[in-house]
Amino acid sequence: MNHVYILTLSCPDRLGLVHAVSGFLLERGGNIEEAAQYNDRATGLFFMRVQFHCERLAQADLCTQLQSFAKPFTMQWHLHATAQPVRTVMLVSKEGHCLNDLLFRWKSGLLPLDIRAVVSNHRDFYQLAASYNVPFHHIPVTPATKAQAEARVYEIIESEGAELVVLARYMQILSDELCAKLAGRAINIHHSFLPSFKGAKPYYQAHARGVKLIGATAHYVTAALDEGPIIEQDVARADHSKTVEDLTAMGRDTESQVLARAVKWHSERRVLLNGHKTVIFK
Repeated sequence: MNHVYILTLSCPDRLGLVHAVSGFLLERGGNIEEAAQYNDRATGLFFMRVQFHCERLAQADLCTQLQSFAKPFTMQWHLHATAQPVRTVMLVSKEGHCLNDLLFRWKSGLLPLDIRAVVSNHRDFYQLAASYNVPFHHIPVTPATKAQAEARVYEIIESEGAELVVLARYMQILSDELCAKLAGRAINIHHSFLPSFKGAKPYYQAHARGVKLIGATAHYVTAALDEGPIIEQDVARADHSKTVEDLTAMGRDTESQVLARAVKWHSERRVLLNGHKTVIFK
C-alpha cells in the first residue's frame, strides 16, 4: 500500500482552517503532497482538497480521529486511499462513443477506475464490453417494465458496490427515487451546452436555431432533467452549412472528451458539491 490519501472537506468559513487541517495532519505524521482551497464569499462556505502521505496511522484510525476533529468546525469530509480505484458501473444505450472512449482510457491507465459492469437497454455493445473483460447486463426497458428494469439496474449498482455510475449516453430518464439514491455519484453526458437545449434531440434543436456553437455538458444526475450541478463543458464551432448529421458527428468527439474529463476529476476526488454548483480543484 502506498499510504497516500485524499481528504476533501467543506464547512462554514472561519479563521485558521488551513492551519487547523495542516496541523492535524502534521501531528499524525502526514506529509502534504498537494493542497487547494476555495472560499465562496457568496455562501460563506470553505472547501479544501488535500493529498497527503501518512504511514503512522491506518485509514480507519485516521477516519476516527477526523470525525472528532471535524465536529467543532461542522465539517463535511471524506477520506479516500489513492490505492483504491473507484468502483464504477457504466450505463449506455445505442450510442457507444463515450463508453468506448472511457473503456480505452481506463485500460490505458488514464483513469483511476475499477469498471465493474456495463448495463444497457440494448445488446449493441456486449462485444465491446467483453473485449475489455467487463460483465455486460442487458436490461430492456419498455413503458410497462420501466420500474422493474430500473430496480434491476440499481440492484447491479449496489451489488458491485459502485461509488460512481456513468450515464455514457444512456437514453432513459431515471426516476426521482433512483436519482435520490445516486445523488452525488452519478454523472450524465448531455449533448448540448446546458442550460440550452435540454431534453431530447438537442442537435435538432440547435440546428433549428442556427447556432454557431454546439456543446456538451457533463453534470451530476438529479431529478430535474439535465439540471444537475455542472462538472465540465466544451464547445465546437458550427456554421450554416452543417446538417443535423454533421452536428451529431462533430459533437461525438466533444461529448467523449467532456465526459472523460468529468469522470477523471470525480475519480481523483477533485469535485466538491456546492449547492447547485461544483467546486473543482484541477
